[in-house]
Amino acid sequence: MATAEQALGDEEASALFQGLEDLRRLLLAVSGGSDSTALLVLASRWAKELKKRRKRAPKLIAVTVDHGLRPEAAGEALAVQRLARRLGVAHRTLRWRGAKPKTGVQAAARLARYSLLAQAAARERCEHILTAHTLDDQAETILFRLAHGSGLSGLAGMAYASPLPQGGNASIFIVRPLLHVAKARLAATLKAASVAHSEDPSNSDTRFARPRLRTFMPHLAVEGLDAARLARFAARVRRAENTIEFAVRAARAALAPGQWPERGPVAFATTQFGDLPAEVALRLLGRAIARTGDEGPVELAKLESLYEAMRQARSPLRRTLAGALVTLRSDRIMVERAPARRRGKAASRGNRQFTKSL
Repeated sequence: MATAEQALGDEEASALFQGLEDLRRLLLAVSGGSDSTALLVLASRWAKELKKRRKRAPKLIAVTVDHGLRPEAAGEALAVQRLARRLGVAHRTLRWRGAKPKTGVQAAARLARYSLLAQAAARERCEHILTAHTLDDQAETILFRLAHGSGLSGLAGMAYASPLPQGGNASIFIVRPLLHVAKARLAATLKAASVAHSEDPSNSDTRFARPRLRTFMPHLAVEGLDAARLARFAARVRRAENTIEFAVRAARAALAPGQWPERGPVAFATTQFGDLPAEVALRLLGRAIARTGDEGPVELAKLESLYEAMRQARSPLRRTLAGALVTLRSDRIMVERAPARRRGKAASRGNRQFTKSL
């Protein structure tokens, strides 16, 4: 069994990319840090070995995003370009241009990065973007989401493959082949190959939440809560999540079948809705609100408050949430777009009777 800091062997490395052999092109997100540099090295080895065995392999295109936030970034992108050329991999550098926000820089940079990667994937006719998320990243993600009050969906962590986030092109998928590999093993792999990499100081800047969480990880590991155990927890949550989603689809088919109108209304029989398990009812209600409202994602805590108010109501109830109006009557629950005057009041004092319980 491999140790936590042992370099990846050829067979083990090739197994990471299993299932991608028949794709024509793969985009690799390579920042120049240790994890993404290891992704570039491992993917290039895999592709070369595949060509020997099958006479063809996916074309690899490494993409580096220069966010323009550090003067060293341009040199780091150039270093990735040189390494990619040495490995026989095409390379592109993309730049995040324009004014940068003064607050929420990391979140904005993430959005910009995915947007630029999506544009590059479209130009290169790639449907899969490989990122270097690791076992350690999975653990940090779970802790980060737990600290921010995430529901079960968030605690399931990152999936091996998922659609491009933030409402991007649904035909482009993010693939995380290193999700079950520890960072230490990737660093050992680069060391064994004598490949250098850059270090982004923001990864250890404790002004940001993730680096602060990172400093806690060794202490949690002493108590048995290491990255592997957190990842196992995420896998179990994902298993439960799939079961709940199966129940939500069945509930939707039973209570409100067919295509829901974009602006509503969506109606549920009150008695049938009340008989649903709480988690299933919450998700069904949340999706009806997200479908009919126009104020963005539904906050879980507010959705839970609304559901609790509905559960305890002894008389007709009307509430607004995320631009949707929810009306509870004895025979049915109606979810529809909130009238413009109520959406306007929701941001003012005049709508407190609708929002105070949310």
